Amino acid sequence: MTLCVAFEAILCDHATRSIATVRSHAERGNELWRTQLGKTSSQGSEPSMPSPQEAPEVLTVGQLTAVLRGVVEQCFPDVWVAGEVSNCQKAGSGHIYFTLKDEEAQLKAILWKSAASKLKFDLRDGMEVIANGPLEVYPARGQYQIICQRVQPQGIGSLELALRQLQEKLSAEGLFDPARKRPLPEFPRTIALVTSPTGAAVRDMLQILSRRWPLARVLLLPVLVQGDGAKEQIATALGSIAHLPDVDVVICGRGGGSLEDLWAFNEEIVARAIAACPVPVVSAVGHEIDVTIADLVADRRALTPSEAAELVVPSVDEVRILLARQRERLTAALRNRARQSRLALDGLAQRRCFARPIDGVHERATRLDDLEARIVRAARGLVARSRAEVNAFAGQLDALSPLGVLSRGYSLTKRLSDGLVLTSSDDIQPGDRISTLLGSGAIVSTVDSVMVDE
Repeated sequence: MTLCVAFEAILCDHATRSIATVRSHAERGNELWRTQLGKTSSQGSEPSMPSPQEAPEVLTVGQLTAVLRGVVEQCFPDVWVAGEVSNCQKAGSGHIYFTLKDEEAQLKAILWKSAASKLKFDLRDGMEVIANGPLEVYPARGQYQIICQRVQPQGIGSLELALRQLQEKLSAEGLFDPARKRPLPEFPRTIALVTSPTGAAVRDMLQILSRRWPLARVLLLPVLVQGDGAKEQIATALGSIAHLPDVDVVICGRGGGSLEDLWAFNEEIVARAIAACPVPVVSAVGHEIDVTIADLVADRRALTPSEAAELVVPSVDEVRILLARQRERLTAALRNRARQSRLALDGLAQRRCFARPIDGVHERATRLDDLEARIVRAARGLVARSRAEVNAFAGQLDALSPLGVLSRGYSLTKRLSDGLVLTSSDDIQPGDRISTLLGSGAIVSTVDSVMVDE
């Protein structure tokens, strides 16, 4: 670093003067030592310390560090130094500790919380930056360091770098994805304006909205659009949209200005508020050449606030013309449809079924009579066949029926007590009552005796 050469020259000069001061204190100490030495020699005793000519100038570590600290802090109250950031650490307290280095040397650096909160970009390892602030010596470690009051990137402005870093971050999260963009309502009923109430932009938008679509209701959410507190007010206003009834679309923006003037619309809190808004958001910041983070996140970007007002509402005159054309087209279509329907109706009226409808009735009556005769004939044939089959089955049953056997002189005897059919003399006892079934009628008798076949 070029700072090191200048530092060495100044350090040597001030160190020489500071050591001279220390040397004067040492001379007074030597004078006292010589006085003491004379007293000791007159008493005949040997001194226990070396002679004054041999005594070195001894400083403690703290004394030397204090000398260097005074020299460094007095000679370098405000320096600018360029280097590469390394070992960047962000403490929980908000302070940032890092090292600036180049090919020849390295320098410890501190960015206190008050200065770090004003940093527009994210300080990272590997960045080439320029730091400004006083040098100081940290006695506990015996090292010199720079207390950064300002840090800016080399070759690019801090705002531009912060813009690029935030753009990369939000793009990686998908906030710029076209797929998440919502279409604007065709005929909005309520429009919310998030902008300054005193700028020319709001007057232009109100004038255009009232002229193009006077049916819409306009809600103005007044906010700061630049300076301290602007980003918080814009984000809060966007967040309140969810609690406002019937809001269909939001215009968020301001008139033109420098990058610093437009910076509130490049803040992350505003970008996330736009993405979280429940209704479509049109960003209208600055002029055509001004592109902000809000433009990239919003559902639609307008080049100017005036264009935003034209985008969100249709022209009432154009709608009237469109409705008149649609009425003409609808009337022509209805007339054509009526003409075609009339032709179709005439064609249907000329058909035989409509010209002589009674003929169809007669034809269907004749067919019905024919079907009735066929059904009667079929039913009679089916009954005759069924009767013949029944008679045949009856003859077969009669041939197999026990009653047929009885009619030929056989009989069937049962025991009256339990209805058992007797097939053996062993099943009956004298005195039992029996019933004999004949071919015609039955005989009830009492058994006198039982004969058993031998």
